Formats: sequence, C-alpha cells, structure tokens
Amino acid sequence: MIAPMSISETEAGPGDGAGIEAGGQRTARPFRPLGALLGGLADLVLPPVCIVCRTRIGSHGLLCGGCWARIDFIAPPICARLGIPLPYDPRASGGNEPCLSAAAIAQPPVYDRARAAAHCSSTMRDLIQSFKYRDRHEGLPLFARWLASAGAPLLADAELLVPVPLYRSRLWSRRFNQSAMLAHGLAALTGLKVDCFVLKRVKRTASQVGLSAKERRRNVAGAFRIARGRADQIKGKRIVVIDDVITTGATADACARTLKRAGAARVDVLALARAADPTALVVIATGKHQVNGRLTNGCNHRSPKQPNSA
Repeated sequence: MIAPMSISETEAGPGDGAGIEAGGQRTARPFRPLGALLGGLADLVLPPVCIVCRTRIGSHGLLCGGCWARIDFIAPPICARLGIPLPYDPRASGGNEPCLSAAAIAQPPVYDRARAAAHCSSTMRDLIQSFKYRDRHEGLPLFARWLASAGAPLLADAELLVPVPLYRSRLWSRRFNQSAMLAHGLAALTGLKVDCFVLKRVKRTASQVGLSAKERRRNVAGAFRIARGRADQIKGKRIVVIDDVITTGATADACARTLKRAGAARVDVLALARAADPTALVVIATGKHQVNGRLTNGCNHRSPKQPNSA
C-alpha cells in the first residue's frame, strides 16, 4: 500500500529559501521562519482538510485515514499485460514466466502493458469525478505520486509521456484536459518529457457510458491522429500514454494503434484507476487456459454537466 508522502528537503524545489555555497555546503534558510509563519496564518484561514470528506487533517492535498482506507489500491500479483489483479501468483511456486490473465490471452491489447494505481470504486471514483468535473485539483500532487508508484516498471526506460487528448469542443467546455494535468504532474516527479500535442483527437466521439466493449471500440475507431509534421517525434520512442481511467481499454488501444502506426517502439498505458472486477479474473500461466476475465464499468458515471469521454 502506498502511504502519504510529504516533501522532504531533498525534494524541495527552488525558491524555498535554501542555497548552495561553493564546496557544496547548504546555506541557512533565512526565509523559512517567515514561510512557516505565513503558512500557519494561511492554515488558520484555509485549514488543511481531506480532499474527499473535508475532515480536518495535518497537511493540504491528502486524505484522512477513513477515506484512505476505502481506496482499493492494485497490488501484485497482477497480469503482466493488462495490469489487472490476479487471485494468485504461480511464480511463487517456482515459475518465472510472466503471469497473464485470461482476458490478455483471449484478446491481447494493442498497447504493450497497462498499469493503474487503484480500482475505480468508492472513494477513488469520487476523487476522479471531482477532479474531472468539479475543478477539484488540489489532489493532483498526490495523484502524481500514485501514478509514479504504480507505473514504475513502465516509466523506468520510457522516453515520452503522451496524455489522451480531448476533442477541441470538449476541451473548450471543460477548460482543461485532466490527462494532461496528470502527465505534467508525473513529469515533475520523473523528469520525463510530456507532449500534449503530438496526438490529436480528430473525431468527436459519443459518450461511452453504457456501451459494450465492442461498441466502445467502434466509437473510438479513427478518433486519433498524429499531428501533422510530428511523426518524427514518435518514431522509435518508448511512450507511456496517460489517462485518468481505463475501462475496457478501447481508448487506450485506439491511442496505441495510432502511435505504433507512426513508428513508436513501445506504447504502454498508465492510469489513475481501472474499472475491473478482481473476482472475475483467472491466472493464465504456462498455457493453462481458463475462463475469460470480465471488465465492469465502475467508473462510468455521467457527470451532470460533462459526458464521460474515457
């Protein structure tokens, strides 16, 4: 389980009052007492509260213990391809082959690997809905840390982060792209480059709410295109596509297909949450074919103002 992290001195950014003398010695922090005083006064006016239930807590941008306990983080063992949880790990008995779910065997995705921080249920669903539709962005640094932890295997040798784009009219009405915000938050932690313009959404797709997996794939077919003159920035690159939620994977597949046709060497997908039923998944290892996995639509709740474009 991932624990809340606070920014340590080694993680502090510029402008925090610290300096480096010649020889590598850290100077005193002349502005730290003033900063602490101003921060304390600000906390009196706007006290730190849980970003879900608004209960008073010790620091801004975190969760209270109760809300934290209701987030169902995805932990190993997981499918090496889809990133969905598995009921057991055959490698514990001596095997060393990657563990695949029945869903990954029955219908391999276009993308190479996918990972998500948590299941899209309960508190996590509330966090994402507030982030997307209610302009509640105070949890973004926390979300970025969750992505960095869940996506560590994908990010280790990645070269480029590409957020799932919104169609221009939807971007205009929402005023921001939540996937781009997640990508930039993650880039601040990892140092990876973000390109929000290399992949374009050229077709306004209908809401995916209530659609089957087949209907979702048809809905996003031809919806993405590489920006004119930008294909050379994709060719040979190891790319991680960033999204808020993976449901059936139709959008992730459509993005990966477009990027691979442009010459990307590898396309992985990293999301904040995954709408998956962990009880409906069976391990496939060394050719043991079982029942196919089943995906659910736990995060497909239509906003009163915005349709779900995932």
